[in-house]
Amino acid sequence: MPIQSNLIDTSFFPGFRYTVLVYVSRSLIVSLALILLAGPLLAADLPILVCYGDSITAGHGLESGQSFPDALQRDLDRRGYHYKVNNQGVSGATTKDAVADLHSILLLHPAVVIVEFGGNDGLRGLPLSATRRNLDEVLTALENAHIKILLAGITLPPNYGQEYIQQFELVFRDLAQKHHTAFVPMIYKDLIHVPGTIQPDGIHPTAKGSEIIAKTLLPVLEPLLRKGQ
Repeated sequence: MPIQSNLIDTSFFPGFRYTVLVYVSRSLIVSLALILLAGPLLAADLPILVCYGDSITAGHGLESGQSFPDALQRDLDRRGYHYKVNNQGVSGATTKDAVADLHSILLLHPAVVIVEFGGNDGLRGLPLSATRRNLDEVLTALENAHIKILLAGITLPPNYGQEYIQQFELVFRDLAQKHHTAFVPMIYKDLIHVPGTIQPDGIHPTAKGSEIIAKTLLPVLEPLLRKGQ
């Protein structure tokens, strides 16, 4: 006995066939739109890791995608850390600027902040007491907001004098100890003897240097992060 199908032969109902095709087409369009929207929505839900600093963070003299925050994003992605790295570096910024712009950082509600300031204070010969006070204020505000912190230190060229350089570096060490923050004493420590890592100005990292900086920060940063968020 032949089995009767419940499917309708749309060849006898041209109008019905058109309706089915339109319905299917619309369904495919909606599905595609949802897929395309899923990426931005998922990115919006990722915890934020802010790189807060001066021209070293901003990627001065580099093309888009070559700063150390960009390199850090790629490294985190490869290691399965689901964070959105937000580059809040401003060329020429001092620790005074860090305090002034702090409110905008807090409004981002970051999970982690890498603080990289002080180089411009030292190069301009600003009072170390002011640098210490400003960084202390930044770290205190982030702590009070329950944000995890990595403090990145820097040094100065030899012509600034050994005594001044030692006192300058001590500012970062003292504050890291006071606030119990994750700490990289010298952000350039792994690139200073590697050719092609510093731009002709003798100050800013190249794209290659940025990659190295990201890898320098990562081992100290990883304990602050969570996988599978």
